[in-house]
Amino acid sequence: MTETQRTWTEAESARYRAAGHWQGKTFGARLRESAAGHGGRVALVDGDRRWTYAELDAEADRVARGLGGLGIGRGDRVVLQLPNRAEFVLVWFGLQRLGAVPVHAMPGHRRREIGHLVRVAGAVACVVPDRHARFDHRELMREVRAEQGPDGSLRHVVVVGEPGTGDGFVSFEALRTQAPSASGPGSDDGRADAADIALLLLSGGTTGLPKLIPRTHDDYSYNARACAEVCALDARTVYLAVLPLGFNFTFACPGVLGTLMAGGTVVVAPDPSPQTAFALVEREGVTLTSLTPPLVPHWMDEAESGSWDLGSLSVVQVGGARLPEEHARKLGPALGVTVQQVFGMAEGLINLTRLDDPEDLVHATQGRPVSPDDEVLVVDADGRPVPDGAAGELLTRGPYTLRGYYRAEEHNRTAFTPDGYYRSGDVVRRLPSGHLVVVGRIKDQINRGGEKVAAVEVEEQLLAHPAITAAALVGMPDERWGERSVAFVVCAGAAPGTREVAALLKERGLAGYKAPDEVVQVPGLPLTPVGKVDKAALARLLPRP
Repeated sequence: MTETQRTWTEAESARYRAAGHWQGKTFGARLRESAAGHGGRVALVDGDRRWTYAELDAEADRVARGLGGLGIGRGDRVVLQLPNRAEFVLVWFGLQRLGAVPVHAMPGHRRREIGHLVRVAGAVACVVPDRHARFDHRELMREVRAEQGPDGSLRHVVVVGEPGTGDGFVSFEALRTQAPSASGPGSDDGRADAADIALLLLSGGTTGLPKLIPRTHDDYSYNARACAEVCALDARTVYLAVLPLGFNFTFACPGVLGTLMAGGTVVVAPDPSPQTAFALVEREGVTLTSLTPPLVPHWMDEAESGSWDLGSLSVVQVGGARLPEEHARKLGPALGVTVQQVFGMAEGLINLTRLDDPEDLVHATQGRPVSPDDEVLVVDADGRPVPDGAAGELLTRGPYTLRGYYRAEEHNRTAFTPDGYYRSGDVVRRLPSGHLVVVGRIKDQINRGGEKVAAVEVEEQLLAHPAITAAALVGMPDERWGERSVAFVVCAGAAPGTREVAALLKERGLAGYKAPDEVVQVPGLPLTPVGKVDKAALARLLPRP
């Protein structure tokens, strides 16, 4: 490993290798193999731009040489904050060729989140767009660098687009075009080891800011391959990346990596609207895509217009939050597809309904584990297993589930059992078939359409408002988002409205999705017998939809 971290035991590692789960190949080497086996096939599509497997392989070398010219090498962490465009994939594989470690940031992250990622990862570079969604990421990076100071780790900012002015800012296009394009001794396939950290994903962040999730070449490639096998991916697969590429769901469940390992084609959608997506389905013959529950009703409504040819689309995955059963029943007929429910975590365990599962399991459960070596326990508050059908916390370990967060040893002591099970914080019921039904969460976290909002982070920032003396953020059921966030506030005077609160949080550097959907003034916050805020009592103050 290039970083000290908790990892699997020697016996477990040997067992996973013997089972063929871990194959000892880096992602750089896997792309090289794919180029040899599928060289002329189209691997990646973004608008009018196309790359065959051979061209994608050569581009990874070109990008690696450009990044290597900046001094980036094996083990260096690089924050990758790009919207849905091909450059995300090109940079990702370029970093893999160097043995460097991409840190998957979300396009909506701002100064507070990006600054945190740079500090914790010790990132030497960030890769950002010039502007996206009317936001200037170059200015964001100037703020991050100013906060970090001259002794910080961040040396380079690579900008996809116009880099503007600033020391250490470099154009991605200039970087890649100045590098030699031919492969050869300069390409870095041999410098990484399959047991090295290949990437750092982000946790949902139940204590404010996200923790970093180390994924190795061995475990993450198995994650993608196991999902691809369940989804029956092959060279005819055309996967449409609708959700952000930085999401684990989009990237490896089976997503981008699973499709490329199967020899299929990845099509990048610049936005998740059904109009954009359906046009790409028609043009590219898309067979598989992934959605979060809030998108489902919009896609069904657009499909009702009857003006789109969706005949190629075979499977639609839905995950990131629980899909209402009513929508699960309607989605398949509306789009003429097989619906696949997905329940997983960037920390590891992925559950999928099977393509031949009975409808009642597809509609009412969130799938079962993809690996025969996924170990799942459902336990009560004392850690004792509960019988099938009873609700309890999900604990898990296996060949692609982490054994420790990155540089978070104090948190690791409580997040894992002594024998290596990850305490997910999710409350589930397990059926005799092995399928899981998600009931809720133990963690104080709101899942708003797949975006995880840590209540404590928002509560702390709300107290910066001069009128707010106490605050509690509570998740409430919502038909569109799965959950919406409601800020209960105690104020000296009138409570601020949602727009004022959103502006405050934006000013303080929080991502936009963390702003509460509703602000409710209360005379005081109710407490439990042990003196904690009673959020269940607060939730009862509002009518449920």
